[in-house]
Amino acid sequence: MRVLYFTERDSPHDRRFLSALAGTSHQVYALRQFECQPQTPVGITELGWPDRQPDWSAWQGWQHGKDQLSEILAEVQPDLVHAGPVQGPALLTALVGFHPLVTMSWGSDLLVRAKRSPWMRLATRYTLERTDIFLGDCQTVADEAARYGFPRDKTVLFPWGVDLNHFSPETGRMAGELLRQSLGWEDKFVMLCNRSWSSLYGVDILAEAFVDAVSENPDLRLLLVGDGPQSDLIHRTLSPVREKVRFPGILEREALPGVYFAADLVVSPSHSDGSSISLLEALACGRPVLVSDIPGNREWVTPGEVGELFRDGEVASLQAMLIQMSNDPDLDLYGHKARAVAERRADWDQNFQKLLEAYHRAVE
Repeated sequence: MRVLYFTERDSPHDRRFLSALAGTSHQVYALRQFECQPQTPVGITELGWPDRQPDWSAWQGWQHGKDQLSEILAEVQPDLVHAGPVQGPALLTALVGFHPLVTMSWGSDLLVRAKRSPWMRLATRYTLERTDIFLGDCQTVADEAARYGFPRDKTVLFPWGVDLNHFSPETGRMAGELLRQSLGWEDKFVMLCNRSWSSLYGVDILAEAFVDAVSENPDLRLLLVGDGPQSDLIHRTLSPVREKVRFPGILEREALPGVYFAADLVVSPSHSDGSSISLLEALACGRPVLVSDIPGNREWVTPGEVGELFRDGEVASLQAMLIQMSNDPDLDLYGHKARAVAERRADWDQNFQKLLEAYHRAVE
């Protein structure tokens, strides 16, 4: 089967999808909507725009992109196009009128972007009406597509999952223990957040809650992985407790299991999520979690099973739960159950087969 994988840029998730597809018998081509320098896996044919990079800020640019995509499709002659997000590559493919179109939601495209304006709602509906198979990473996203009228019998639930061999307690234990020792935090209660520092992910809420929580429990510590547009705000908020926080920056995949295992609790304060990859990584590493009470998180976190929920966006609720969980005697039990949930539902190798099944459904 000839597959055109059409995405916005080159994210770690794109590389994971393409690496897995490179190991199949399919002939796979990759196309990026926006200019980037992709790390294309071996076995994947990288394509570029035949003329020049379209200007996506104007309708004339979309028309230019539509003409170029038609030229690419005529040359490659794929059996299907796998495109997403909904209002980007999938929309352009729908405008061209190509079928079969496998539209893959990236979560925030339906949960956030589609609600920003009447134009975004129109673009979302237009794309879904011309989609043959829809891929959603959780029931919340699938339900949102259904609200636009997309048939549930053409929806494939595909939790992206994680590599359970790489993200595991065994992989992270030694590195995690060494990290705690190097920080001098062996006897402290360590919390980790691995979300982008932008308003959507609520790291600013965590920063405020942590400052308040430390005043009640001075033994709390915070590993704040990542970076983002709210960097100045977050550093400023945490300045009163700066000695109790470490900022390791954006980490490579290889280092993440050790960082997860160094934490007693993994916190995700996001205001919107599908199946959060960082949440699944934490579960796979056997870490208790504390996450915002939003629909995507509730699909993975039952209070008292693998962790707890706090009221989304409420500093006081998060602060109270940080204190409660730092004193919870059942944290180890949460961790064991977390790994079991990951093994049952978040196995990338197993879940990837659902993508291949969706391809076959589309061409049939």
